[in-house]
Amino acid sequence: MSRTVDIPQELKTSLRKFRFARRNAGHAAMIVKINKQKLIMEEVEQFDDVTIEDLAEELPENSPRYVLLSYELNHSDGRKSFPLVLVNWAPRSSEMSLLTLHASAFIDFQNTADVSKVIEVRDGAEGLTKELIDQKLLQG
Repeated sequence: MSRTVDIPQELKTSLRKFRFARRNAGHAAMIVKINKQKLIMEEVEQFDDVTIEDLAEELPENSPRYVLLSYELNHSDGRKSFPLVLVNWAPRSSEMSLLTLHASAFIDFQNTADVSKVIEVRDGAEGLTKELIDQKLLQG
């Protein structure tokens, strides 16, 4: 299969480690960007026990990112779960060529990360809130 953007083995290994890490409290996140010159995906940073508000502040206002999020979800019956969520961070103010590249590689990244739950965020930090994620995940 022809790929627009390559996902290096190093990133695949890092995604796998993040995916299978044992967590019992808080949110964790891994941020990935596309290097436009090299046409490869690169890990930007990982956060452990980060608030959603702090995570939103760390993301760039004018550049798309893939955010793999291990999210602490509190259910109405008192249970706690840690679903893996892919946040497609694609601010409207991003350069069009970057947004196009980001969109073209999205499904490949989603499949590589093996994540089924996706949350689209196009409105910057205001669009990424705990309330929004809770709503999307608890609705099913």
